Amino acid sequence: MKSFADRVIQFNRSLHFEGALPEGIRIMNPFREDPAAMAIATAFYKKYYDDRQQRHIILGINPGRFGGGITGVPFTDPKRLVEKCGIPFPGPMAHEPSSVFIYEMIDAFGGPEAFYGKIYINSVCPLGFTSKNRNGKEVNYNYYDSPELTAAVYGFMNDSIRKQLSFGVHRDTAFCFGTGKNEKFLQALNAEKNYFGKIIALEHPRFIMQYKSKQKAFYIDKYLKAFGG
Repeated sequence: MKSFADRVIQFNRSLHFEGALPEGIRIMNPFREDPAAMAIATAFYKKYYDDRQQRHIILGINPGRFGGGITGVPFTDPKRLVEKCGIPFPGPMAHEPSSVFIYEMIDAFGGPEAFYGKIYINSVCPLGFTSKNRNGKEVNYNYYDSPELTAAVYGFMNDSIRKQLSFGVHRDTAFCFGTGKNEKFLQALNAEKNYFGKIIALEHPRFIMQYKSKQKAFYIDKYLKAFGG
């Protein structure tokens, strides 16, 4: 019988979006673009998920350029991958604020082994997006930033969530990172598909680090209380 890790690894290996995207939007698929990402993610899941126990799922928005978009591990930038998870990263030590918050929260939870033994993190869209700003610089782009992109990847996102339920995910409660557009989309999808009994939304780590950094301890405690319940 396959472990939770085996199922995630197989899912990552099969991730591929074949549809057409709106003009100017590029999809990020680290598992296809960089062979190291598949090896890194495999090592991560084998370390923390190589069992058959069930976990609750957290769904973020979509991977960013300096976190899951290069490591293949959601909300885990290269610095946290090496320092907190003990998994080598062959490239530059990129930094993502969301990952900083997540691993401070994980430390408060009891460490990666304790946290990942109960929680599985991914995103509503497991692959990320970029566009170019007015200066020609590549920047992160969210699946909900344009109705055209949301429509283009709707089936892919729905199918990805459905597949992950078979990993060993508890269906009584799911957690959502983002109390705005991500929650609105996920609540509407869940109302239609009945994937979970309820969805608990928490402020997105990026929002906390950008706008509420002085209250970081409050939000860590809020996360811990939600997961503990």
